[in-house]
Amino acid sequence: MTRKQRRLVLIGGALGVLAIAAALVLSALRDSIVFFSTPSMVAEKNIQPGQRFRLGGLVQSGSVKRGEKLQVTFVVTDGNRDLPVAFTGILPDLFREGQGVVSEGTLDTAGIFRADTVLAKHDETYMPKEVADALKKQGHWKTEATSSAPATDGAQTVDRKVQ
Repeated sequence: MTRKQRRLVLIGGALGVLAIAAALVLSALRDSIVFFSTPSMVAEKNIQPGQRFRLGGLVQSGSVKRGEKLQVTFVVTDGNRDLPVAFTGILPDLFREGQGVVSEGTLDTAGIFRADTVLAKHDETYMPKEVADALKKQGHWKTEATSSAPATDGAQTVDRKVQ
């Protein structure tokens, strides 16, 4: 084998090992790449009780019930499926029925999502892209939402006088 052939075999082998390593890493991260799961995805994936994940969707109208000592229960829906959520703590100021929410926690054996963190949208037009995409697929997307920010490319010009 000539020197050039040995170098090509070595480079080819290194690229092959690198490709296999990248494929293994990507396949191991496949389930954790998703930012959150909708109630339909939870049913499809058969998520086991005790497994931590993020749940996203809309807070179902009429489902928020407040109990003693900051206990709150509500239902998260994606239009096809609903999932009851139990949370103990202070909810974000912008949390309300009919709005997007992402909760982090675990599913218990009774099928109730026990949230330890609840995140609400930050302004009138924000909704996580994944929630918006899921709602568009279900046909529950609100088309009257408009952006109040002017469309710009972000470029700014500065005029200076040369003296």
